[in-house]
Amino acid sequence: MTFQESFDKFTKESKRVLKVARKPDSEEYFNFAKVTGIGIILIGVIGFIIVIIGQLIGL
Repeated sequence: MTFQESFDKFTKESKRVLKVARKPDSEEYFNFAKVTGIGIILIGVIGFIIVIIGQLIGL
């Protein structure tokens, strides 16, 4: 497969994906933000617990 053929294939597939894609509505965006926030908080809590355990056992 030449560069031109692979580029044309990539362009064709990209156009198809962009045609199917849609902008999320406000409810979907809010759910995405909520899940992301919960994940960030969870990672922070896990890190905090690891630091506390490390201080308790003297590392």
